[in-house]
Amino acid sequence: MLQALIFDVDGTLADTEQAHLAAFNHAFAQEGMGWHWDEALYTELLNISGGKERMLHHWQQVQPDLKDIGGSGVRDTIARLHELKTAAYESAVQSGAVSLRPGVLRLMSEAAAAGIRLAIATTTSPVNIAALLTQAIGPDWRTHFVAIGDASTAPHKKPHPQVYLQMLAALDLPASACLALEDSSNGLRAATAAGLPTVITPTSYTQHHDFSGALRVVTDLGAVSLGHLRTWHAEASQPAAQAPRSPVVS
Repeated sequence: MLQALIFDVDGTLADTEQAHLAAFNHAFAQEGMGWHWDEALYTELLNISGGKERMLHHWQQVQPDLKDIGGSGVRDTIARLHELKTAAYESAVQSGAVSLRPGVLRLMSEAAAAGIRLAIATTTSPVNIAALLTQAIGPDWRTHFVAIGDASTAPHKKPHPQVYLQMLAALDLPASACLALEDSSNGLRAATAAGLPTVITPTSYTQHHDFSGALRVVTDLGAVSLGHLRTWHAEASQPAAQAPRSPVVS
């Protein structure tokens, strides 16, 4: 029986990537890096989970001979960039530039009313989560979630399953009693590696990803009810011969 929903944040709860992209470019300009990420490049870079990891990967691509003299120069620069980027993103969210995706709040309310627990499993920072959900839900947003896993608790980023394994432990539930909601292939791989059946809601940045193995792929949660999730979850627990689980796109 379905007992918990575990939500990713960026791309799943909200289509945040445009705001993140603008914040990255703001940080690059402030720090005088001479970098500018367009949407095509950023789409590719999203294959790297984590903002700091993404910036370091890009730096190594544009400067293959990059060396960290003294062992901290590159790391310190990345940290400064990330601080600037986080501040810019938080400001954008507070100004109303980002909102939750269709159906998210309604589905959370349905789940809570039915006694189904909610958790978050993301690779983004606690500051980013707080900025988004304070704006969308209110200052008491944390009370809606039994457990929260983020970049501060799970250093191994998706597609590593660490953050999902942490949430299963915090919920004290087997993976078979939970459902993950994701938007990307890295998220899907992380969730399924932890044994979680997964519903995908792609964004324009992730719609080209390979979602093989997903329980369902839907445009968004606008037309998805708790009843749908329960039915799909029940299918996932049946033998493959009885319940073929090829993704359905709607």
